[in-house]
Amino acid sequence: MTGTRGLGTRWRRRRPLRTRLALAASAAVAVVAVGVCAAAFVIIRYQMSRQLDLNLAQTATQLIQRTRGWGPTPGDESCQYPATSCVQIVSADPAKDPRGGYHTLPVTDATRQVAAGHRTAYYSELTVAGQPVRMYTVRHPGRAQALQVALRSDTVERGVRQAAWALSGVGAAGILLAGALGYGVSRTGLAPIARLTATAERVAASSDARHRITLPAGPASREDELTRLATTFNTMLGALEQSVTAQRRLVADASHELRTPLTALRTNAELLARADRLTDAQRDRASAALGRQLREVTTLVNDLIELARDEEPRPLVEQVRPAALLEHAVGAAREHWPEITFTVAVDPAAAELTVPGVPARLSRLLSNLLDNAAKFSPPGGPVDTELALVPGPASGHGPGRGAGRGAGELDLTIRDHGPGIAPEDLPHVFDRFYRAESARALPGSGLGLAMARQIARAHGAELTAERAPGGGALFRLRMPLAPMADS
Repeated sequence: MTGTRGLGTRWRRRRPLRTRLALAASAAVAVVAVGVCAAAFVIIRYQMSRQLDLNLAQTATQLIQRTRGWGPTPGDESCQYPATSCVQIVSADPAKDPRGGYHTLPVTDATRQVAAGHRTAYYSELTVAGQPVRMYTVRHPGRAQALQVALRSDTVERGVRQAAWALSGVGAAGILLAGALGYGVSRTGLAPIARLTATAERVAASSDARHRITLPAGPASREDELTRLATTFNTMLGALEQSVTAQRRLVADASHELRTPLTALRTNAELLARADRLTDAQRDRASAALGRQLREVTTLVNDLIELARDEEPRPLVEQVRPAALLEHAVGAAREHWPEITFTVAVDPAAAELTVPGVPARLSRLLSNLLDNAAKFSPPGGPVDTELALVPGPASGHGPGRGAGRGAGELDLTIRDHGPGIAPEDLPHVFDRFYRAESARALPGSGLGLAMARQIARAHGAELTAERAPGGGALFRLRMPLAPMADS
């Protein structure tokens, strides 16, 4: 039994979903059709038998009225070949039976008991002259006699057989129609699944995520579960296409950016390999250039590794205080850019507020923004930083390590007083490896701002760039406050 069941399970699993669904639908409809036909057969047979019994009872009632003065009477010759009905009157006392006795319809003790009034009327099945008949035995009112009435029942049996054949044909036609409709319904209903499978196979075979599933037109079709599945799959393919495109662009840009410093590294390394031909000053310059280029390549590779990470590791997330991170980042920037004046303005309401994040990554975001601002500021020019609380609905303004629901967000702005961002460069400021025309002579790889925006998005923050009033560039970082209780 277990082997047979396992074989059936394996057979079902090897069939396509369309075939299994069609078979299941056909089987369900077939069971219903067979059940309906069987119920109809039982009802038809019952009704035809009941109609025969009603005819016998009506005939008996009519004959009782017509044979009130009759004595015991055997069945006549017509009972030898019953065409309509056969009638016989039987006395309760065997001594009063006719001389010839009863030869057509059988007379039993039950018949005598009905005649004597000791038993109720009853029906019975028998054969007369080789033909099946149904007999009704009832007491003659007011007399010790029983009236026997028999009618041929072969017409009922013939009708029942005809009904059985007709219902069998209807059931078979219903099963075939159910199979055809089941196949059609499964083919139509699973069309989005078939398109989804074909699209997935094309994507797997070609590694091209630009393929899409063709969706049916009309707003009604969008409510279908399979259509929503196909829509979701198209959305997933779109995200995959964007990811693959971004990955290819990153690899292409990285290879392009690495080619120049690697060539310079190779040149200086080959130059130092012939150090015996160089003067001391030439060797020092080559060594310094080699060290500087190694640092640039190391920084570029580290930035690429950081950009390849889409989200922050959850175990490293903790509650951090942006005001403290800003002061620390500004202090480090002052040491790295001594010729730039950095100013810090912190709203007292925002001084003690915290946000969930990775401290090292948020520090990297701030240092990238500060380095970018310092790089474009004129010598001795200021870089202004400001941290303020933008209250939300039903929020307080007092300091605390947390804020209630609707606490708003922290607004951090970093502004320089340099040439600003050209309108044509503004949409591409955060693109990887993008270098504005005015910045191509400055050091850097073009990854700092792209990394800053990625870190901001990973923390649920929004980083934007705009032209500052009066000149310069202004970068704005909005960090939502987590809904947590004061502690």
